Amino acid sequence: MKRFAIVLGLAVMLPLAAAAECASVSAGDLTVTGAWSRATIGTARPAVFYVEIRNDGETGDRLTGIDTPVAAMPMLHRTVVKDGVASMPHAEAIDIPAGETVSLAPGGYHGMLMELTAPLAEGETFPVALRFERAGWVEIDARVLSIRAQGAECDAAG
Repeated sequence: MKRFAIVLGLAVMLPLAAAAECASVSAGDLTVTGAWSRATIGTARPAVFYVEIRNDGETGDRLTGIDTPVAAMPMLHRTVVKDGVASMPHAEAIDIPAGETVSLAPGGYHGMLMELTAPLAEGETFPVALRFERAGWVEIDARVLSIRAQGAECDAAG
């Protein structure tokens, strides 16, 4: 069951505010920071979702899913290169070990936003809910950056 209604989600897409650049949300021992995506050209191709997750606790957690109103089928994926050929298989879960930071980033784990409900325009934000085994649901706004972006702008500033 979708956590957000598509119509409601599109209504809450907001123009980017400077304060959203380094948005950070905490739940229990987890801190989720720097959620971002790339602008898209239309809705025919999937979009991506990236974020950093820090676990300051003594117990590991697992990211088991994502949800967002901008995609009918959001999934966790991992980029794998074998014999020079890249593929992006589905990831059932992503371990977030105790005392470590895990990045969903280009070339590694990421959220694949398939069946977009609208194009993602640079400068907008959209909500994403992350489901963790222990921490439960954590919601954060993802910033839509340039189609050429390689990381959240707050990464360079911070």
